[in-house]
Amino acid sequence: MTRELVVGAFSPSVLLRVARRLGLLDERGLNVLEEPVPSSPAQCRALLDGDLDATLTSPDNVIAYRFVPDNPLGETADVTIVAAVDRGLGLGVYARPGLTAADLTDANIGVDVPGSGFAFGLYALLESLGLDRGDYQVAALGSTPRRLEALLAGDCDATMLNAGNELRAEDAGAVRLAGLTDVCHPYLGTVLSTVGDHRRADVGALAGALREAAGEVVAGNADDLVVEEASAALRLPPALASRYLQRLKDPAEGLVADGIVDPRAMETVLGLRRRYLPALVDGADVLATALDPSRGLVDPHPYPAAGR
Repeated sequence: MTRELVVGAFSPSVLLRVARRLGLLDERGLNVLEEPVPSSPAQCRALLDGDLDATLTSPDNVIAYRFVPDNPLGETADVTIVAAVDRGLGLGVYARPGLTAADLTDANIGVDVPGSGFAFGLYALLESLGLDRGDYQVAALGSTPRRLEALLAGDCDATMLNAGNELRAEDAGAVRLAGLTDVCHPYLGTVLSTVGDHRRADVGALAGALREAAGEVVAGNADDLVVEEASAALRLPPALASRYLQRLKDPAEGLVADGIVDPRAMETVLGLRRRYLPALVDGADVLATALDPSRGLVDPHPYPAAGR
């Protein structure tokens, strides 16, 4: 019997589509529906309300909604990282055609929300380019595809892009000013997460399917499928879809083939949040022990015990 699972994502997941094409979802009895989300607060709200069974999201979002009381929703919950998916997929700062870092003083910079993981990465990258936090304005523009649209329309001067959106930006003349993994390494860009014990076995089965699909992609056994699905899902012409394939295989920015959450990468993600938006309650840092296994941020047993 097939079980339906609804997963919320910011950008279409080529990896999920490849897993489906390889039959890895059918083998596990899963029918996975991908639901686009407009922003990280909206994604987490839908997860907590039960409209989503799982999310493909930044690990920083899981940290925020698990531990930080004054997150955008104003509440915390038992959100958990089930598996690592990718290391950022080209995540970097992109500016309008012709602009340089020197042109970003007093510029309008697009973010999902100012207190999110990609925004913290943006601040670190701009700092590496000589810009302090007060040198520019930030605008909350929502998900990565929305920020790409804003950049191409001239509604912001620069933003953070990845997951194929950056390739479309470059093709339209946008300028890559810096890549996140050049400054923050190792990094974890996307994780599969859920809340509490909700559909945990099925979410674990999905994690297993994504892990197996990632292994096939990295090994070069699904090149044609990746190019085809990237072209369709991300609206990439063949040349850019081929570049996207190589990005998936990149050891620094690409897929996490074993699905294991790297503690060092999590330290990078957590360090950015603690640097740019400290979470203090009665003077104490609520994130000081966030990566301690006893606090439950990462599921230690994400995959089903038996079978695929």
